[in-house]
Amino acid sequence: MIDNGATDMLELHPEILERDGKKQFAVLPYEEFLAIQEILEDWDDFKAIEEAKSQDDGGPGYSSGEIRKVLGLP
Repeated sequence: MIDNGATDMLELHPEILERDGKKQFAVLPYEEFLAIQEILEDWDDFKAIEEAKSQDDGGPGYSSGEIRKVLGLP
């Protein structure tokens, strides 16, 4: 199972393919592949945010409310 960051876990149902008696490939249902892909993209986003935070020089920042106001968003 893979923890998708929520309260539930993603249960995988791989089919293992062998060549010459050795495990060579794992085939997943397409929906499970998409779920894993989304988890990995979210993880990449998280790492990018953490990297940006670590490079923060303490300069001025803006709250999401301030940005919404400037952009004229509700």
